[in-house]
Amino acid sequence: MSETRLSEPPVPVSSSPAPPVSGSTYVATAAEALKNWQQNRANRWYEKGANPDDLTGDYAFQRLRQTWFTPKIEPKFKLRPEDKFYAIGSCFARGLERSLIRRRVAVESAAPEFAKLEPVNKEVSGLGFTNKYNTFSILNELRWALDPAAVFPVESIVQVTESTWSDPHTTPTLRLTGFAETLERRALMQTVTKRVTNCRVVIITLGLVEIWRDLEADVYTNSTPVPPLLQTQPGRYEFHLTSFAENWANLEAIHALLSRCGHPDLHIVITVSPVPLMTTFSTMDVVVANTYAKSLLRAVAQEWAAAHGNVDYFPSYEIVQNSDRATVWDADLRHVRGAGAQHIMELFVRSYLE
Repeated sequence: MSETRLSEPPVPVSSSPAPPVSGSTYVATAAEALKNWQQNRANRWYEKGANPDDLTGDYAFQRLRQTWFTPKIEPKFKLRPEDKFYAIGSCFARGLERSLIRRRVAVESAAPEFAKLEPVNKEVSGLGFTNKYNTFSILNELRWALDPAAVFPVESIVQVTESTWSDPHTTPTLRLTGFAETLERRALMQTVTKRVTNCRVVIITLGLVEIWRDLEADVYTNSTPVPPLLQTQPGRYEFHLTSFAENWANLEAIHALLSRCGHPDLHIVITVSPVPLMTTFSTMDVVVANTYAKSLLRAVAQEWAAAHGNVDYFPSYEIVQNSDRATVWDADLRHVRGAGAQHIMELFVRSYLE
């Protein structure tokens, strides 16, 4: 249990009131802009007279008729097959892990210790236990593992029944268990997270902007508190619909932390998960709430990549959203089919790996 430090909770992350980037994210002279236009074969949506059924054409209205959308990708940097990778974020990160492992790439986040865990739903892997759905929980997990001054708030682990406890900083894919075993799982999480320091490549997948705050422990959580806690302790938890500035501040803190504690030649690829909200606790229609969340995260990811030379955005979200709907989605219109994940990873490997 040496990895779990029991002390006062960390000071919560403050949001940045200022715009994340001063001025435009990209500026070019007229000559450079014209050169961009001339060299970019994917620069136009439509041309009068062009055949919309020509699936080999370069216009967007032609390419969007293909079963699998294939965007033009110009990576900011190249990665090596011998690099160690670490994926952190929403459930879509687990799919990226599987695809990389099949290509014999070392993925430290897909630790065998997690694979041995037995989830309640036998259709999912124990790795689902590690999902991080928001920028607050991603930052928290990295801080608790890497920053000696950041102390895990053990008081946020809450008793649910006489014999079970809940750690809201994990994903509830495992059965609730006793306090001691819950702490052991927490220690395992922090042990594996420390391995990010050995990885030249970190893949971050953003998922949600709707989050919960534990007022008593003074910390944001990864998942929605389990229903019994919301019923018996309604005053303890608070729902937040987070802003662009808050998520930007968290990403900046993540970059600073990994730059200080991580690999000396760190490269970060950020994506946005195409998997929509399961439910919303806001007053919005879930479809509208999902559009807001993905739009915000997509925008902050682009800004963050523009602000750092070692951060690049990979358009997994756009690939899924612009592929054939009947082909890419399961019947629930929420989970991407295996062929979709395979298409995404083929583009990733083709674009980034030397």
